[in-house]
Amino acid sequence: MSFTIAEVAELTGLTAHTLRYYERDGLLLGPVERAASGHRRYTERDLTWITLITRLRATGMPIRDVKRYAALVRAGAGNEQERLDLLLAHRSRVEAQLAEITGHLRAVDHKIGIYEGKVEQALDFKRARTR
Repeated sequence: MSFTIAEVAELTGLTAHTLRYYERDGLLLGPVERAASGHRRYTERDLTWITLITRLRATGMPIRDVKRYAALVRAGAGNEQERLDLLLAHRSRVEAQLAEITGHLRAVDHKIGIYEGKVEQALDFKRARTR
């Protein structure tokens, strides 16, 4: 099965421009196949890879690291330790970001709790006055 660039864009949430950029900048595993008409035809493997790199980017992996990871995968077996090191380093950065965001969320939740209490007190007071 193959997909047009429009179908891949719809499935991944990326624009056709971004997909062309990913191909041109060496982020894909290889050149995208072309139909006789010259239009790109993406395979299931392409779609799976694009989904992975989209997730890496969504978690803040820099383009240079995605390119490095793609180059390592393209090079084939024998560099698994380098791939692992790259992904472990990225995971550590993502975990640190999550911890920071979790701290911010706790602060927001604390403020929400304060205001929920104040609103509830005001409603209780209002109900008591109308009885």
